Amino acid sequence: MKTRKILAIGVLALLAACNATEETTVSGNSATAQPVSASEATQLSQFSIANGCFGLQSAFSRQFVQPASARYAAGPATSAEGFTLRPTELGKYLIYGSDRQMVTVQGDIVVPSAEPTDAGVWNASFDKQGQLFGFTDSAGRFLALDENSGLVLATASNERTQFKLMPDSDCTPYPEMPTGMEGTPYTGRGETQPIIGFADTHTHMGMSSEMSLAGDVGPSAGGVLYGEVVHRFGIPHALDNCEAFHGPNGIRDANNILETNPTGTHQTQGWPTFADWPRRNFLTHQVMYHAWVERAWRAGLRVMVNHGTNIASLCRVGQTYAGKPEADCDDMSVATKQVEYLYDVQDYIDAQFGGPGKGWYRIVKSPAEARQVANEGKLAVVLGIEVAQVFNCGVTFLPDGSEVRKCDQTQIDQEIEKLWALGARHVYPFHDIDSSLGGAGIFSGDVINFLNFLDTGSFWKTTECREFPANEPSVREPGTNMTTAVPGSSSNALTKMLLEAVGGVTPLYPDGKRCNARTVTDLGMYALKALMEKGFVIDIDHAAYHSKDLMLNLAETMNPPYPMASSHDAHGGLTSDQAIRMLKHGGVIYPYKGNGIKHVEFLEKLKFWRNKAGVNDSVLGLGYGADANGFGGHPGPRGGDSEPVQYPFTLFRGDDWGSRYQSLPPMKVNLLTIPESGKFWHIDEVGMAHYGLVADFVEEVRLEGGGEALDALYNSAEVYVQMWENVYYRNNPK
Repeated sequence: MKTRKILAIGVLALLAACNATEETTVSGNSATAQPVSASEATQLSQFSIANGCFGLQSAFSRQFVQPASARYAAGPATSAEGFTLRPTELGKYLIYGSDRQMVTVQGDIVVPSAEPTDAGVWNASFDKQGQLFGFTDSAGRFLALDENSGLVLATASNERTQFKLMPDSDCTPYPEMPTGMEGTPYTGRGETQPIIGFADTHTHMGMSSEMSLAGDVGPSAGGVLYGEVVHRFGIPHALDNCEAFHGPNGIRDANNILETNPTGTHQTQGWPTFADWPRRNFLTHQVMYHAWVERAWRAGLRVMVNHGTNIASLCRVGQTYAGKPEADCDDMSVATKQVEYLYDVQDYIDAQFGGPGKGWYRIVKSPAEARQVANEGKLAVVLGIEVAQVFNCGVTFLPDGSEVRKCDQTQIDQEIEKLWALGARHVYPFHDIDSSLGGAGIFSGDVINFLNFLDTGSFWKTTECREFPANEPSVREPGTNMTTAVPGSSSNALTKMLLEAVGGVTPLYPDGKRCNARTVTDLGMYALKALMEKGFVIDIDHAAYHSKDLMLNLAETMNPPYPMASSHDAHGGLTSDQAIRMLKHGGVIYPYKGNGIKHVEFLEKLKFWRNKAGVNDSVLGLGYGADANGFGGHPGPRGGDSEPVQYPFTLFRGDDWGSRYQSLPPMKVNLLTIPESGKFWHIDEVGMAHYGLVADFVEEVRLEGGGEALDALYNSAEVYVQMWENVYYRNNPK
C-alpha cells in the first residue's frame, strides 16, 4: 500500500500551508477552485476545508481512515487515505478518495462508491474549541471510525465521531473544468477610484436545464436547453450527456429548428470530450458553466448584468418539441426562478472558495455595492429581467381591433415591488412580443411574428419607419423586410405547428422595411415613470423603433434627464440621432458581443456619436452584451488576414498595455484544454464557443484596436456603474 506523509502539526497552520501557496494562482489547467485570499483560507471552519486534501484521523484512537476495498478500515498514518473534500453546497461535502471512490451510505453501512449520490453527501460540523470535525448524513447519522470495524454510522455523537483533518499531499482532485489561467486576480485601488475592468451588460446565466441547486425547480426555455451552470456533483453531471434532453444523436434538439435542418444530429456526449458541443452557433447547450465565467473574471470581467428571461409562446413551442409539458412557461415566473437560481450559483461558488462571502461571484443591489465588490477584485453581478410580458402585462387583440389588457396600474406597482425585493435593478419594459405596455422592436420578420400571433392573437401591425440620418452610423438600422409566408418547409416541425396554430392564415405586408406601428401605450408610460421613480436601469433595446423616441422624450422631461441603456444591439433599431440623445444624458450603449474586429468597429461608431453629443470629456468605455444562453448566437473567428492569437499570452503586460495596468499583477492566459480528454478551444478556430473564450477575446481586442480599444474595454465597468449611480441615487439613499 502506498505510504503517504501526513504532516503532524496544528490544523490551523496546516490549512494555511495547504492553501496559501495557491490561494490566487491557478496553474495552466488546474482543476481545483482556489480561494481568493490567503487570510480567508486560514479561518478554520466547516467551510474553509473546501477542495482541501486531508487524511481523516479519529480524535479518539488517533487512527486514520484507510483506502477502501469493500469497506473503509482504520489504521496508522503511514497507510492513510488522502481525501479531497469536494463541496456540494455550503457546508456539505463529497469525501472523495484517491481511488476516485466516495464515502457513501448504503443502508446502515458505509461503503465506497464510484458515483456521487445523495447518500454520499456529508454535512460538516466544526468544534472551534477542540478544532475537531464531525460529519452527518441526510438522516442525521454520524460518521464514526471504529478501531475494529472501520468507518461506521452512529446514531449519536460520541468520541469516535470526532475527526482531525490532517493535510495530505497525495489526493486525486475532483473532476472540474480548468480555467487555464495563471496569476493573481487584481484588486481595485479604492472604492472611490474608477473601476478597472470590463462589463457584460446583457447575459443569461440563470438559463439552465435545472433552475436550482437542489434539482427541484425545472428547466428553462421549455426544456430545450441542456446543461447547468452549477451542479452539486460538479461538471460530470452539469455538462454530461444531453441525450435525455435532445434525444438519441440529438434528433430532438430544437437547434435543428433554429438552423432549419429538421434532420440534424450531433454527438450528445459532453464532459470530458465535448465532441460536438458547445459551439458558437449551437444555441441549445449551456455556455455559462461557472468555471468558464471564472476564466472571464480572471481576465478582468468586473460587472455582469444577468437577466431572467422568457418568451412564453416560444417556451410553449419548446415544451412540445422537447417533450416536457411540465416545464413552466409563464414569463414572470420563469424569469423569477432564473434570478433566484443566481443566488444558488453565488452560494455554490462561495462553497468552492471557502464559505459565505468568499467566492468571486457577488450579487449587488446598489452601485455602492458594485464598487465595493469590484474593489475587492470580484465580479459584481447585477440582476435584471428581460421577458416578453414584463409585469405579466400581456395583451389579446380582438378581431374588431380592440384589445384586452392583462394588467393595470396596481398590478404594475405590485410587480415592480416584487422585482425590487428580488434584487433586480435592470429592466426591459419591452421584449420580442407586443404587450399592454407597447410594441416590440421588429428585427425578425418571420418566426417571431408568428410567436406574436400565438401570444396576442394578432400578427404585427406595421408602418413605414420614420426618416433617420442614413449617412451616419446606426447601432442597428430600424425595421426589417416582413415575411408573408410561414417560415421553413412543410416537413418542418415548427412550420406544421405554426400553420396549425394560425389556421393556415398568413400575414400580408408591403415591400420594404417595416417598423412596428404599435408604440408606448398610456399604460406603458405609467410603467416607465414607475420604474424611474424606483431607480431601475431602463433598457431601451427591444422597444419598437418609434417607441424609443417616446422613451427618450420622457427621459428628457426628468430633472436631470434620465439616462437609459442599450446593452445588446438595440433590436428594432437605434439610429444615430437617438444614440446621440442617449449619450448626451449619460446613457450607455454597448453592442451585441462580436469578435475583436466587430468590437473595434463599434468603438469608432461610439466615438462619432460621443463627438456629436459633446461628451468627449467623459470616460470612453465600451463593454458588450454577450446574450449568452439567449439563443442569439455568438461571434465566429476573425478569419481573413487577422493577426492570430498566440497562446499563451499575458494580460496587463507588453505591447498596448498602458501605465495604469503596470501595477496590476500579470495574468497568463493558456489555451483552454481539458487534461482528461485533450479537448481544447482556440478562439481563432471556434470563435466564442462558450463564455470562457471571453478571456481570449481580450487579446483579439488588443490585436485589432491596440491600447485605445483596451482602455475603452477596461473602462466599461466604470461607465456602467456611473450610469447606474445617476438613476439609482435619485430616490434611494447613498
